[in-house]
Amino acid sequence: MTGSRIRARPHGRTSSLLGLLGFGAVVAAVAVVGSLAVGGGGREYAQLDRPAWAPPAWVFAPVWTVLYAAIAVAGWLVWRRVGLGAPLVPYAVQLVLNALWTPLFFGAGAYGPAAVEIVLLWLAIGATVVVFHRVHPVAAWLLVPYGAWVTYAAALTIAIWWRT
Repeated sequence: MTGSRIRARPHGRTSSLLGLLGFGAVVAAVAVVGSLAVGGGGREYAQLDRPAWAPPAWVFAPVWTVLYAAIAVAGWLVWRRVGLGAPLVPYAVQLVLNALWTPLFFGAGAYGPAAVEIVLLWLAIGATVVVFHRVHPVAAWLLVPYGAWVTYAAALTIAIWWRT
């Protein structure tokens, strides 16, 4: 351990692969939390008063699958450089916020709080991109599509909130 930073960087191919699998598992857990909290999210989405530019429900699964893979790889790349330390704090915050949005929006039907929460998520993603860019620019760029999608999702969340 160096200072307050936990040094858990891989020293070999096996530990690096295990690290990637670990980041994949954490990000998958975030996805599962959202989906378990909302059994009929697709049905509820179809019943919402959505703007004309809202995507069909089937778009979300493939988009989030790609984004979650990129989120996991980005975290893993930074971990490989610096271990478990300060650069992963905003990353962890955005993961928690990501996990909270779906139960808040669909599970609780709390559209206003979900709108506030997704703006906080967007800010946390931005902070993560800035911090990651200092450590591993590729990791930062892997998060840019995620930030773009959350920008779109925030606009959609706010539009649905205003329509209710």
